[in-house]
Amino acid sequence: MRLEILDRGYGPGVKLLFALIRLFSGHPVPDAAKLTFYRPDFYGARAKVFTHGAMRGPSAWSVGDRELMAAFVSTVNGCAFCMGAHTATARQAYQDGPRVAAVLTDLESAPIEEPLRATLRMLGKLTREGTVDADDMRGVLAAGVSPQQVQDALAVCAAFDTTNRLADVFGFEQLSPEGYEAGAGYLLKRGYR
Repeated sequence: MRLEILDRGYGPGVKLLFALIRLFSGHPVPDAAKLTFYRPDFYGARAKVFTHGAMRGPSAWSVGDRELMAAFVSTVNGCAFCMGAHTATARQAYQDGPRVAAVLTDLESAPIEEPLRATLRMLGKLTREGTVDADDMRGVLAAGVSPQQVQDALAVCAAFDTTNRLADVFGFEQLSPEGYEAGAGYLLKRGYR
């Protein structure tokens, strides 16, 4: 059930901004962006800082890797909006749609490096079960993932576990394929600010 507050809960300045975005992009403002402007003091401002840091801050993981993590976590959670958004962004970041599709279809047979596979496996378990144990972490580290990379991946997982739940609660509207592609281009150019 869509919560209509995302369509009307803004002041005149934000409404003008949304109109300008729609005019210049040719696409409606995605609900994910609308959410950050709704009660920015409570959620939006902090979420943008945290998510931007997780997705674009310094990391040994590439932008494509982190976008793939976001798409993977969103797939495990069954969040259609975030699956579409971050699958498109990972495809553009990697310039390799078949690779992204392979990971999201069958992680174990996908053509990716073992450190990324082990990390996604761990993120999948954490997302599904809400917990991982020392053996899970030892497996990720044994695959060649550094402790800092584990921390970076966990930040991506935290950002998207939260965003997925909000997307589902608010009933984010699906975008057209062109809308997801345009949003992906924006995220790759500007990040999550």
